[in-house]
Amino acid sequence: YRVLPSGYALADAESDLIVTALVGFEDPPRPVVTAAVRRCREAGIKVVMVTGDHPHTALAVARAIGLVQSATPVLLTGDDVGRMSDTQIQLALDAHEIVCARVTADQKLRIVTALQRKRLIVAVTGDGVNDAPALRAADIGIAMGISGTDVAREASDVVLLDDNFASIVDAVEEGRAIFENIRKFLTYILTSNVPELVPYLAFAFARVPLALTIVQILAVDLGTDMVPALGLGAEPPADEVMRRPPRSRQDRLLTPALLVRVYLFLGVLEAVAAMAAFFFVLVGAGWQWGEMLSPNDLLYRQATTACLTAVVIVQVVNVHLCRSRRRSVFSRPLFDNHLITTGIFAEVALVLLIVYTAGGNAVFGTAPIGYRVWLFVVPFALVMLMLEEGRKAIVRWRESGTIASAGSRSTKPATMAGRS
Repeated sequence: YRVLPSGYALADAESDLIVTALVGFEDPPRPVVTAAVRRCREAGIKVVMVTGDHPHTALAVARAIGLVQSATPVLLTGDDVGRMSDTQIQLALDAHEIVCARVTADQKLRIVTALQRKRLIVAVTGDGVNDAPALRAADIGIAMGISGTDVAREASDVVLLDDNFASIVDAVEEGRAIFENIRKFLTYILTSNVPELVPYLAFAFARVPLALTIVQILAVDLGTDMVPALGLGAEPPADEVMRRPPRSRQDRLLTPALLVRVYLFLGVLEAVAAMAAFFFVLVGAGWQWGEMLSPNDLLYRQATTACLTAVVIVQVVNVHLCRSRRRSVFSRPLFDNHLITTGIFAEVALVLLIVYTAGGNAVFGTAPIGYRVWLFVVPFALVMLMLEEGRKAIVRWRESGTIASAGSRSTKPATMAGRS
């Protein structure tokens, strides 16, 4: 301030001012952002700050949220980006920690396209008009719903209603969990195809009575398997889902490894159990190889019932095996997924109704069986459990060796979430 004398000249009024105070203000990052950035790093997601703010401001914010931890991060300004070729930008973006400040709209776009040329999946967050080109060019444009402009929202693919970066990370976790749950669902559902198919192959090529009728197959596919399969589709995200690297662009739901596990391992074990139960009843009653039985024959109905029961019993074990491709069944509570637990009780109750009620016998062509048949199938289910646990142990051992090997060398990040 200044006390002005009478007759002062307006042109000189703002000279010889006295400083009263210096006021500063801060817009601190949300407390959850630091944890979200750390989760991104653990998940193999590279976060690059791309902002129009001053370099000192950008670097201070990056350190506050844990985005920058080293003493010498790469700091690119808009002038630096303007002088660099596209190839130089791509090379600069290989840095482990990088902050881009004082960049314009066209420079943000160049950074996004440079990352895409490195075959990375690029997500860009933004709220202003100058973010629109980068939001449009990104694989996933995420606009702020509260502070974002209409232009930014129109240019984006997703509108973030709470303007919270942590919500993006939560969405990544949910997306990974959904992908894994679909694979679990498919593994469980497809496994029962093998014990359903083998009886028809045996009937056609080995002169064996048909071990499983069409109606009984429908009882499995549309009855006993449905609720446990839905429970697998509703599994919560596993603890390690955000500690894995992102999937490849070429990764698909149905992979050769999944099909081998289903059709050449789990499915074969289930088929062996089902056919063994079928022959256990037939041979125990004096059946001779090649002898064909009438569909109304009590022995035939009991044998098919044994086959159906065996499929249901091994599927009860299989639903727990399918909850993880690599984790042991015993590493988590067996009954923490209430939908799976409900489904198991429902399928056991349904098979009991099919086997031991007159209506179930009439509709599904079954007949009551003794407790020895149930006990006969249990060892097959236990063997299936032990063999799958052994396979998972081998997978964990191999993955631990791969992770240790990857940790010893520099690896290229698979995805990037940008901030503007």
